[in-house]
Amino acid sequence: MRVKVRHSTEYHYGQAVSRGLQKIRLTPKHSGGQEVLSWRTEIEGGRKEVAYTDQHNNLVELLSIEPGSRTVTILCEGEVDTSDTAGVIGQHGGFAPLWYFQRATPQTRPGPRVRQLVRDLGKDFDDDPSRLHALSALILKTVGYETGTTDFSTTAEQAIETGRGVCQDHAHIMIAAARLMGYPARYVSGYLVMDDRVDQDAGHAWAEVHVEGLGWVGFDVSNGVSPDPRYVRVATGLDYGEAAPISGIVYGGRNESMVVQLQVQQ
Repeated sequence: MRVKVRHSTEYHYGQAVSRGLQKIRLTPKHSGGQEVLSWRTEIEGGRKEVAYTDQHNNLVELLSIEPGSRTVTILCEGEVDTSDTAGVIGQHGGFAPLWYFQRATPQTRPGPRVRQLVRDLGKDFDDDPSRLHALSALILKTVGYETGTTDFSTTAEQAIETGRGVCQDHAHIMIAAARLMGYPARYVSGYLVMDDRVDQDAGHAWAEVHVEGLGWVGFDVSNGVSPDPRYVRVATGLDYGEAAPISGIVYGGRNESMVVQLQVQQ
């Protein structure tokens, strides 16, 4: 499938920015059954200082905000060819060793609720993929999809306690539980072609778990599937913080507001 993406994030500030830096992880990966045919990022109100590949093979662009700016716009667009790999990304690569993906982070640290989830899952499975698909289904049954109930700082434990969450929360719970069961696991940010719309409110997120003999395998808990050609992988990390599309710090620029425009289509 050829997927076309146009993604604009516009920041407005009630007071002029004195200085600021942003990390941009918005360029899709050349791997895992996808080929980037064309891609560009443009900045208004700032400039690109440097680009580098991080420990997860994410292309990171460092942006400085021009002093005095009240509006900063980050635009990315391009086309990606995707193929069906049944969610299997393949063997591990990148600078971070495989054991690194068994580390807990504040958002994925297992507590009593994650531990209970793993106990409820049981052990009667023929193989690892069956076990992990069952875990994904149990997470969705335990934490229903509902917007507006959590935010970017919500932990896996808090989302289970709330009983509601979004794709970010489902991914964090899947990662926390998989690591507790001994699997390396990571967070994925990206895009998803939806059947009923082109315009979307935000990008998508899911989890990948490393299975011996298969390598990395994707699990989209929110939709109950492994990623197929509708999915575009952009950035990976231990959790949302390491794979966030945009992150950084701004001095001055009070009363920040943000407008996102996203189109994803075949």
